[in-house]
Amino acid sequence: MLDLSVIVPVYNMAKDGNLEYSINALVKQTLKSMEIIAVDDASTDNSLDILRKFEKEYPGRVKVIASPENRRQGGAKNLGLRAAKGQYIGFMDSDDWVVEDLYERMVALAKSSGADVVGTDMCRVYEHTLVPTQREVCNQLSQTGVLNHEKREAFLLQPGPLVTKIYARKIFFEKEFGFPEHMFYEDNATFLEIGMRMKHFEHLPEANYFYYQHGDSTTHSVDRKKCLDRMEAMRIMMRYAEENGALEEFRDVVEYQFSNLFYRNTLFSYMQGKFRKNMRFIQELGEEMVATFPEFRQNPYYQQNVNEYERNLIDLHLKSTIAFVIVYKLKLLSRKIRHRRGKAQ
Repeated sequence: MLDLSVIVPVYNMAKDGNLEYSINALVKQTLKSMEIIAVDDASTDNSLDILRKFEKEYPGRVKVIASPENRRQGGAKNLGLRAAKGQYIGFMDSDDWVVEDLYERMVALAKSSGADVVGTDMCRVYEHTLVPTQREVCNQLSQTGVLNHEKREAFLLQPGPLVTKIYARKIFFEKEFGFPEHMFYEDNATFLEIGMRMKHFEHLPEANYFYYQHGDSTTHSVDRKKCLDRMEAMRIMMRYAEENGALEEFRDVVEYQFSNLFYRNTLFSYMQGKFRKNMRFIQELGEEMVATFPEFRQNPYYQQNVNEYERNLIDLHLKSTIAFVIVYKLKLLSRKIRHRRGKAQ
């Protein structure tokens, strides 16, 4: 068995050399016992041609799967998992990259410590470079070790990105597992399940994963479809939490994560989107939040992590959708005016 399988979902990433740079970073990894499973998710550009070129140049190291339909990242990840032969499994976005020896060090740490998940930190970059910028901490050293109740709670509260970690094969295959397909934010739907399955976490506190910033990425463009998908992802998370005891054992964390991802992030990202706002959608978002967790504003993690400005806006939204929309638009307008004046000076 290979040490590692790295699954790379690919959709229309040929532009500006992004895909080639990312796959190059993987084929140059110092870990020899690994495979790169690139899943082309029915791209309409020449991404598949680029991947086939790598597959031909690196036989046995690069394996290409061509999906006949667009299943989004969750579906592409599922196809990759079915083909994976590694003892450990990692994921990388097709416009990101990692330092040359990352996976060798991660696998070595997993084997020496017995950890079934090993993570690292990342940095945001705006060009193709291997010079790290400021490190963004994805996980804390206090979360590491065998996961007792407190450590697992800390991990579920701050799971960090899926792509900055490698996972023991058993996490995905010991019991049936699948990412939701045909939707965005599939990782939001599954972080709780993965966090409940893992037993031992270790971490490399360095900026080893390069998160490339550009306007086409999911996190940088907002529309109603993405908002609806994030809401559905959290409904999936809730079903798992209710059926598998996580809600009972970690209620405060589940409540906070649901309020943060289903409601807070969706509400404010929707309001910032450049499209006509649907008042009914905004109202129903708040109604479903309160129906799911009526007292979420008293949650200790909500009180600790949500600033007073946002808490006041949320209070207003839950009182009056119309008042909230008017106040929020006025605040956005005021911010734009200040920004223009600042540039003029």
